[in-house]
Amino acid sequence: MSGINKIVLAYSGGLDTSAIIPWLKEHYDAEIVAFVADVGQERDDLEGIEQKAIASGATKCIVKDLREEFVKEYVYPTLKTGAVYEGTYLLGTSMARPVIAKAMVEAALAEGADAISHGCTGKGNDQVRFEGAVAALAPQLKVIAPWRIWDMRSREDLLAYLEARNIPCKATLKKIYSRDANAWHISTEGGELESTWNEPSEAVWQWTVAAEQAPDQPEYVKLTVVKGEVVAVDDQKLTPHQILMTLNERAGKHGVGRIDITENRMVGMKSRGCYETPGGTVMVAALRAIEELVLDRPTRAWREKLGAEFSHLVYDGRWFTPLCKAIVASANAIAEDLDGEVVLKMYKGQVTATQKKSPNSLYSEDFATFGADEVYDQSHAEGFIRLYTLASRIRAMKEQHMAIGGDHTHG
Repeated sequence: MSGINKIVLAYSGGLDTSAIIPWLKEHYDAEIVAFVADVGQERDDLEGIEQKAIASGATKCIVKDLREEFVKEYVYPTLKTGAVYEGTYLLGTSMARPVIAKAMVEAALAEGADAISHGCTGKGNDQVRFEGAVAALAPQLKVIAPWRIWDMRSREDLLAYLEARNIPCKATLKKIYSRDANAWHISTEGGELESTWNEPSEAVWQWTVAAEQAPDQPEYVKLTVVKGEVVAVDDQKLTPHQILMTLNERAGKHGVGRIDITENRMVGMKSRGCYETPGGTVMVAALRAIEELVLDRPTRAWREKLGAEFSHLVYDGRWFTPLCKAIVASANAIAEDLDGEVVLKMYKGQVTATQKKSPNSLYSEDFATFGADEVYDQSHAEGFIRLYTLASRIRAMKEQHMAIGGDHTHG
């Protein structure tokens, strides 16, 4: 690519992006600005990151705190749709990419950059998510993806590259797992997980304890929900990020939120990952409990369709699209009446809603009771059933007529 004078790099401080900074300088003779998105990853990952970026050759390092925006503007809307990818994945990595990409594009435009760069490999989903966001938000920016260009193929290659240039890096060959963390979850891939016949060792799990090691006594937590959003924990109002952090800590010690899945990537291959989403799993359980009270049957079925479609939209990196706006608008309309309180029991890896109430609940004990009631005339069910089964009865009568030779249209 020609005409590139300044590049903004999505920088994590890890081995890959530490090597990308000098590689970009050597191949593009451009100024490199490192952009760090704080979406709630481990605090150790951010310690000294500005100095690390400068030592690698960046002229500037921008650190943007996106934690509240991430949870409020990306996690909460996704929760209202009910999106769960392939039945179990709560989309932790997928939801974080658009908020990172948007902030990076804004930084690139503010800096007057010609291009952005990222450390995503050519095998994964993140390259599509980042570049899809750039295409939607600032198509004039060029995109440089070193992993699709350079001839380095391993951690050994990257470490040797940095050593030859006297660039410090804490990474070693001993690292066996690939991890990605944000406020919502932490994912782990690699190591023994590359064989689907291997059970994950306890070294895989970072935020949650094994169910066998969890406390023998359950813990209860009450969540307050307003318009499909959790706004308070045990009657204490908190920001969305604060709520998530509180629930992560409390649910993690009970082993809540572990999954081990083999998922379909966009690029066609399958990958195995272990995901820990303790607080998010509690939130999802609370919202489903309120939905059970409030949503009628067709509305709940429609919300489930929205969730299925939105899970693929988010996973595939299509956040900045008209379809995303349409689904979120529909989910917001459904969530207008999702108000209430839920008490949840956390115990030995499970979370269960044990108490729930809503001012908009459609549940009526008077109608649902198995005891005597004066509000429901059971004889009315007969007419409903005759109409409900009309098509089946017509079909059966037609088949019976055909069977006894009632059709004389031929011969």
